[in-house]
Amino acid sequence: KVQKALLQSDVQSKNDRSPVTVADYGSQALVSYVLQQEFPSEFSLVAEEDSKDLRKDGAQELVERMTKLVNDSLASDGSYSVTLSTEDILKYIDSGKSEGGPEGRHWVLDPIDGTKGFLRGGQYAIALALLDRGKVVLGVLACPNLPLTSIRDQQSPNDEVGCLFFAEIGGGTYMQPFDGSSAVKVQVTAVENPEEASFFESYEALHSKHDLSSSIAEKLGIKAPAVRIDSQAKYGALSRGDGAIYMRLPREGYREKIWDHAAGCIVVTEAGGVVTDAAGNPLDFSRGKYLDLDTGIIVTNQKLMPLLFKAVRESLEEKASSL
Repeated sequence: KVQKALLQSDVQSKNDRSPVTVADYGSQALVSYVLQQEFPSEFSLVAEEDSKDLRKDGAQELVERMTKLVNDSLASDGSYSVTLSTEDILKYIDSGKSEGGPEGRHWVLDPIDGTKGFLRGGQYAIALALLDRGKVVLGVLACPNLPLTSIRDQQSPNDEVGCLFFAEIGGGTYMQPFDGSSAVKVQVTAVENPEEASFFESYEALHSKHDLSSSIAEKLGIKAPAVRIDSQAKYGALSRGDGAIYMRLPREGYREKIWDHAAGCIVVTEAGGVVTDAAGNPLDFSRGKYLDLDTGIIVTNQKLMPLLFKAVRESLEEKASSL
């Protein structure tokens, strides 16, 4: 609803200049509210937003609009007969301040992953995961704009869009279309020859060095051009075999946050894929809000991973020696 009617007043700029909208805040409030209704005794949420900017002078119009949107969403869903006050909503947004860590259970939420894609009318995801003693045991990715057919199949723009991916440890990955049809079990592609593989990368250059990705693709002999899409929708698309490889090789100094990868990681691994950092280590979600990584993240199927890993290491070494 918000994406269709993006009003100028909906967009603020956080300190890091990434745009944030009433949809980010509203989404976080709704997910936080529902989780607390369903799991009242054991609730810890690590989430991206807080209400600081919403409590400032000049944010009133945005806050009123968000309050209306949250209550409209609750009313149209009908599961909870409640009208939340603005203060309630701000409180639910702020209940996402947990730091996570290696002990206990923590929900991890990115209320709108890919805000810039959202603002552009493109791909975004609502990403929720559950950590149990630092391990991801459950992941849900809602991708409202992802086509139900392969994202690489650009011929049919009128096809239905919108699906949910969900995965539980040891239980496989499923895709549930928003139209109410049955969930289907999905698997990563079985492609073994890198020349037949296709790859995804981040739309934002800050999140991935596109020149480095090109050099790696060249080493692997990949013929197809990269598909650049925002958000963890890439993990969802990869889990059902739309592409074979996802590389995220950010610029120096960029720290990956757990909510940008936790849900996507289990969605891909339960579909038979592999997710590691550029040194081949599994991602460690037990250290709090940030992933401490060697250089970046690489994702593919088990057959292609040794070849991809080798090409990534060679390209990184070449880059380092040319500096």
